[in-house]
Amino acid sequence: MTAHEYLSQYKTCVRQIRFNLMQIENLKAMTYTISSPSWGERVSGTRSTDPPFVKALERYWEQEEKLLAENVALEKKKEEIVATINALENEDERYILLHRYINHMTWEDIGLELLMSERNVRRFSKTALDHIVVPS
Repeated sequence: MTAHEYLSQYKTCVRQIRFNLMQIENLKAMTYTISSPSWGERVSGTRSTDPPFVKALERYWEQEEKLLAENVALEKKKEEIVATINALENEDERYILLHRYINHMTWEDIGLELLMSERNVRRFSKTALDHIVVPS
């Protein structure tokens, strides 16, 4: 895995955490819905007598537990990536990589912050990526 691929995992982690939280909220919203009772005759005696929201609650609890555990793993990965960047000796390289991969800033915006041309920022970034030690 290249340094760029490794650092790009941060964005994927953030996206996945947001998606997981959205799923939890959707499941939570399903638990608030109450279906109307059926006044027709029952033909089958094996039908569950639990209200429909009970199934939604059980599914919500199971999914929430699973997604929260996944979020913990993703948060650890994010912290590992930030620690890897912070291990760089050169402050400019650290700054460029943090703003590019963690804050998702454009090359132009980073250049404005550092008072450098976009070309120099890209050059520093390439050098910084060469100095990154990707954990195995």
